[in-house]
Amino acid sequence: MSKGNVSASVIKRLPRYYRFLGGLIDQNIVRISSGELANRMGLTASQIRQDLNCFGGFGQQGYGYNVHQLYDEIGEILGLNSHFGAIIIGAGNLGRAVANYLSSERRGFHLMGIFDKKEALAGQLIKGQPVRHISGLDEFCRAYKPDVAVLCLPYAAAADTAEQLVRLGVKGFWNFSHYDLSLKYPDIPVENVHLSDSLMQFCYKVKESKKQQNENQN
Repeated sequence: MSKGNVSASVIKRLPRYYRFLGGLIDQNIVRISSGELANRMGLTASQIRQDLNCFGGFGQQGYGYNVHQLYDEIGEILGLNSHFGAIIIGAGNLGRAVANYLSSERRGFHLMGIFDKKEALAGQLIKGQPVRHISGLDEFCRAYKPDVAVLCLPYAAAADTAEQLVRLGVKGFWNFSHYDLSLKYPDIPVENVHLSDSLMQFCYKVKESKKQQNENQN
């Protein structure tokens, strides 16, 4: 389905296409042109066609795109019908939030286990999953072979934990720690999520917006 290597910018746009197409399905829209989709998304029609051509032609000249078919195709490209086993390391507030999200969304992953170093958390249920003590991580991974790990733990613990998980066969990380795993493991899929970066970017936008408003008032 893929035509060789696809740029990171195209991959980054695919979930947005998927989300917008899902909204069109909810509105009972059966087909849409690249121009109409571009207007809704704030892109250009040529950009949409170029992105989708990376994976083959989905539209029909004079008809546009079948919304449901394109939605399914992009879901397949993203691997959303996969059942990759996931474990969460860290059962604090962030780990609990991620567990709730994974359990409700099921976008390509299913939650297999949750681990934490705090003895007091062991046995507590999160979305039906008991929190396990981190000392049992090796045994669990050897028995159940999870595909990916979600790291919801502090920076100081991320490097050693990731090294342990790679040794145990984990093949990818959704990383909420501030430790940049992609630098250490360039051949392993890593998605570094920096909530603080997003918040700082948002802060900048609010600051600039207020600055512009004040200038317009003077």
